[in-house]
Order: sequence, then structure tokens, then C-alpha cells
Amino acid sequence: MPQFFKNKRLIILLSGIIILVALIGFSLRERDQLSWPEQFVKDTAGFAQMVFAKPAHLVSNLVENMRDLLQTYEENKILKERLDEYAQIKVKADRLEKENAELKALIDKEKDLASFTIHHASVIARDQDRWQETLTIDKGEVQGIKKDMAVITANGMIGKIKSVGKITSTVQLLSTVDRTNRTHVAIQGEHDIYGLIEGFDVEKQQLIIKQIPAEEKVEKGMDVITSGLANVFPKGLYIGKIEKVEPDQYGLTQTAYVKPAANFYNLENVIVVEREMTASEESGE
Repeated sequence: MPQFFKNKRLIILLSGIIILVALIGFSLRERDQLSWPEQFVKDTAGFAQMVFAKPAHLVSNLVENMRDLLQTYEENKILKERLDEYAQIKVKADRLEKENAELKALIDKEKDLASFTIHHASVIARDQDRWQETLTIDKGEVQGIKKDMAVITANGMIGKIKSVGKITSTVQLLSTVDRTNRTHVAIQGEHDIYGLIEGFDVEKQQLIIKQIPAEEKVEKGMDVITSGLANVFPKGLYIGKIEKVEPDQYGLTQTAYVKPAANFYNLENVIVVEREMTASEESGE
């Protein structure tokens, strides 16, 4: 009996091998159609791939897109920070370049002011009141600043010292609309023609010179300087050029409009100019 079972197992093993070889040979031969077991297995595998592969691809693509999106966001964030840094650096560089150019122009201006005592000052505040435009500078009584001293830039005169503190002073601009804000000037031609700056045309951004004698020939382009006659400002401080001239309503005098050489609205550094003392002032008479 045991011998039979041993033989039976051998027979089953040989039969299985024969069937397997037959199946292999059957599957390897050239056929136009697959057998139904092969077709079933193939269809089942294809369906499984279709069911699981497409969602897997979708999830993979979604994860990849999210990764790309996050990477793009980080790159844009870094670029924006660098652009902000560049903008700040450019603003600082432009400001320093402007300040250097302004200081260089002021140093060059000193050559023209060699005969005067001057004080360099920086603007630290500005009153934007249209009718009382004033600046505050960082020099005062301690530094030798006095009331009514002329204040200029490298381009031209901008105003005068209105009041003085210990370490700061207030500058009244020529453009201030104030009946007491008057500057005696000379219009340079074949001979000096005198008049008073007594106002400012806000719309035209021009100074107004009044009380010019009607018989005097004043033309566009003539230079306007301080006259020195009022014994307040030094003579010869440049103010600007004549832009337009028109007679008054009675024809007795003329009014001239002057384009200022200095920019009243973009000031950082200025020079305060002392006028020369007369002999009577020095002796106290």
C-alpha cells in the first residue's frame, strides 16, 4: 500500500509536468486568437491597471503640480524680497548721489562767496503752510546766525533768516506770501534797474518785482540779483531771470515776473551768508 501511494505521487507529478509543458507549448505557438483563460487573465489585468493606474497617475501629477507651485511661490517670494531690497538700495543711492552733487555745488559756490562769511546748514524741517512757507535749519545763535541773514543754495538765493534760536533758525522763503517779505533787487542790464520783490505767483511759480520805473527797459532773460541798497543782504546774490514784464494799470511803473534760479521745494543743504558790516555799524553809531 505505501508503495502504491509513492507510485501515485510520482504519476501525479509526471502528469503535472506534462500538462505544464503542454500549456507552455500551447501558449507559445502562433495563434490568431488567445484562449479564453488567457483572454480572461489579460482583461482582468488590464481592468485592474485601468482602475488603479489612472487615479495613481492623477495623484502623482497633482502632487508634482503642488510641488512645482510651492517651489514657484518660494522663488517669487525670494525675487520679490530682492526687488524690494534693490528698490531701497536704488532710492538710497539716488539720494546720496543727489546730496553729493548738491554738496559739491555748494563747495564750488564758496569760491564766489570768498569775500563773505558763510555758514553751511542742513534743512531739518519744513512748514508747508502755503502763506507762511518756512524752513528750519540746524544752525542758530551759537553758530553765529543772526536775523535777516541771506540764505542761498548753489543755484541762487531762497530767503532770509526770520528768527534765531540757540541751535536752530527759521528761514522765510522768498516765495512766502507776506506783505513784510520784501527784497530789494537789481535787474542787470546796461545799468542796474532797481525794484522790490513783493510777492509770488503760485500758479506760475515766479517771483514778482514791483515798482520798476516805467521808463526803464526791462526784458526777458535779464539777471536779477540782490542790490545791497537796503543794507540787509549782501550785494550780488543771484536770484533768477526775468520771465515776463507788464505795465501797471496806471502806466507809471512796471511789474516783472522772475523765474527763481533755486528750487524752493527740494532743499536739503543751504548756505547762510553774512553781510559786511558798515563802518557806522561796527562803531555802534
